Amino acid sequence: MEQFPENWQTALVLVAHPDDPEYGMAAAVARWTASGKRVIYALASSGEAGIEGMDPATAGPVRENEQRTSAAIVGVDEVEFWGFPDSEIRNTAELRDRVRDTICRVHPDVVLSLYGGPEWAPGMPNQRDHMEFSAAVLDAYDSLDVERPRWLFENGPAATHRVDVADQIDLAVRSLAAHEQYLSVLDPDTPVIEQARRQIDMVTGGEFCGFELKRSRP
Repeated sequence: MEQFPENWQTALVLVAHPDDPEYGMAAAVARWTASGKRVIYALASSGEAGIEGMDPATAGPVRENEQRTSAAIVGVDEVEFWGFPDSEIRNTAELRDRVRDTICRVHPDVVLSLYGGPEWAPGMPNQRDHMEFSAAVLDAYDSLDVERPRWLFENGPAATHRVDVADQIDLAVRSLAAHEQYLSVLDPDTPVIEQARRQIDMVTGGEFCGFELKRSRP
């Protein structure tokens, strides 16, 4: 596995829902922002369908606030939400246009997106929102008729590149734990910080974040 490129200044993280960056990227983001790199988060939805028993009109702002708090912990202060419907994200022309417009506006060196495969591992299916969103990002990147970002990576199990993050694990745990209301409903019997620690340890092994290179240009 290769080391993730270091010769860049701006990264655009494109995801479907609040908490998507935290499960697999937050430790790497913490390392990058500490070294002076700029990272922007753009989320297709506000995750309004994600808190069981809470009205979406209430849950959306809650999850947006949790995402902003979470992002700040790892040094990200630019977070935007596009308003696409949670659980109904599809690879539409509207979504592709939003991805493309955001890439052109931010002009990042690297784009980081969600894993688009059907399974994370045998018996662990991916979410449809994630698969549709990933496909939209790839299609939008391929359709760019201006200079494309140098790299497009997905955060997922088929990693080709690694970011060593042993020193950033605690920050990543705190960042995921900032999604407090979401996690407390997801698993009410387990303290939020323990849930966060377990998830971060599972995806990083306490050592690295993995990214799969999907597109690149010279």
